[in-house]
Amino acid sequence: MVRKEMIAMLLAGGQGSRLGVLTSRVAKPAVSFGGKYRIIDFPLSNCINSGVDTVGVLTQYQPLKLNTHIGIGIPWDLDRNNGGVSVLPPYEKSTSSEWYTGTANAIYQNLEYIDYFNPEYVLILGGDHIYKMDYEVMLDFHKKNAADITLATIPVPMEEAHRFGIVIADENKKIMEFEEKPANPRSNLASMGIYIFKWELLREALIALKDQQSCDFGKHIIPYCHNLKKRIFAYEFNGYWKDVGTLNSYWESNMELIDLVPEFNLYEEFWKIYTKSDIIPPQYVSDTAHVDKAIIGEGSEIYGQVFNSVIGSGVYIGPGVIVRDSIIMNQTKIMDNAKVYKGIIAENVLVGENCEIGIGDEAPNKLHPDIYSHGLVTIGENSVIPANIRIGKNTAISGVTVERDYNNGWLGAGESLIKAGELR
Repeated sequence: MVRKEMIAMLLAGGQGSRLGVLTSRVAKPAVSFGGKYRIIDFPLSNCINSGVDTVGVLTQYQPLKLNTHIGIGIPWDLDRNNGGVSVLPPYEKSTSSEWYTGTANAIYQNLEYIDYFNPEYVLILGGDHIYKMDYEVMLDFHKKNAADITLATIPVPMEEAHRFGIVIADENKKIMEFEEKPANPRSNLASMGIYIFKWELLREALIALKDQQSCDFGKHIIPYCHNLKKRIFAYEFNGYWKDVGTLNSYWESNMELIDLVPEFNLYEEFWKIYTKSDIIPPQYVSDTAHVDKAIIGEGSEIYGQVFNSVIGSGVYIGPGVIVRDSIIMNQTKIMDNAKVYKGIIAENVLVGENCEIGIGDEAPNKLHPDIYSHGLVTIGENSVIPANIRIGKNTAISGVTVERDYNNGWLGAGESLIKAGELR
């Protein structure tokens, strides 16, 4: 066994509850993004582009689609005999069976996996952010400062700093204090949830805190190491980084991809984003179609009009259809003369002919106003909307619905229609 200098542990077990019906059946890192990708493609691509060829992916919530997507890691060149990608779900031990109860607990339950490679450094990553980062540059910073721990940080607007874990660092970027979501932040340097640890120190901390309830890096591991007077540094990242943890931030980051000069460029040759691609035919745009400022995935058929939207693979947009300011995910069908305005429609959805989605005035969502907002309509995967239905703004639908589920063919603004057996 060749000792690895640094391996990555990618935390991909999150439910992503703030994405509502989008994640009722799929883990947040497996949600489609940008018409072709899934969210987890970005940290996986960062790893291989940075020369990190050993990645443990820790899964838990609704892992099937994620596991199928990752497979043995071929798209990311992570199908290696020594290293590569390994999917690490919670497993049954001889004495008990435990779910991962926190970010650090998930790593603790996989000590044997990390020990097998005996790395000098361990890179901890989240599976739910959109960004490009060279982790090798961060490791060089870590070594240069003889650090025990390095946190990737990003400057955020001061008025938003209270939403993040905030670090206070000196002029040499050595971290003096941490503040977890402070009411009155004294800094705007936010933790990105990306850490490099000396493995020896991380192992010691994980074992020392193994009985801590819901053991977490930001709340427990890093304060524990700070109290040991360890050298902890802030690596400042100034590139594009988007937490797509809410429906509006998810919608915004997709819309940014289709700007004339996108802030986040998917097409750079020197830092490619890799994904599992099904073998499907090219997209087809008919002579009756009109497409203006859109991403169209492979295998899609467009017969209607698409404006300022992200269309996934294998999507059908029928004649007379209008799709505007929307995200339509893989294999969804929008039937003849339907209208979709500011919708997020998940995979394998059927929207019947003559439907109108995202119309009328706004009203707060009655069930989850904190999730379904900003005028969006969110439809979960495998849902069916029958023909001639009209749907207002700030609404959520999940499941196979029929005409009698609606009030005279209408779902008003702020309403939710979650069929029995659906999670939310």
